[in-house]
Amino acid sequence: MTTEQKKELLAFVRQYYEHKLLKQEKPVLEPDPGYDKDLGLFVTLHYQRELRGCIGYIQAYKPMRSALEEMAHAAAFEDNRFSPLDEAELEHIKIEISILSELMKLDKWQDIMIGTDGILLKQGTNQAVFLPQVAVEQNWDLETTLKHLCRKAGLRPNAYTDPQTSFEVFTAEVFSENELLD
Repeated sequence: MTTEQKKELLAFVRQYYEHKLLKQEKPVLEPDPGYDKDLGLFVTLHYQRELRGCIGYIQAYKPMRSALEEMAHAAAFEDNRFSPLDEAELEHIKIEISILSELMKLDKWQDIMIGTDGILLKQGTNQAVFLPQVAVEQNWDLETTLKHLCRKAGLRPNAYTDPQTSFEVFTAEVFSENELLD
């Protein structure tokens, strides 16, 4: 993605929140063939440098244009770890968008590359995902990352060593208001 496309996507999410909270006009993304591609993506919100919401599609289910609005809404108003975003927080949140590659199955957890790979862990009906930046932001090594991912999936911390546990990885193009608009 170009810098201008990244800025436009970030501005769209910001304007979407202004539309929802301040009753401003609903934003529309400019025509761009890149926005019509089916891509997995996440919208992440930070408030005072702390996670404030993060929801996305790990796989491509719909065009980015549609997925971006849906995930922007979900990250702000439907992440059950947080109360819905309110007007007082709006000017203080920072928006981050992660556009994901396709998933790639791994044979063994030791092949996961911290800082490069996002991780989808599955065991039976339990699963959890971390974006590539999570382990780096938390300063976790691979085993610590996998223990946290197991807990997030509702599994025991060392379930990543169980042969029943499978892993898929992906990369992400991550960009934020901190990096592009400050």
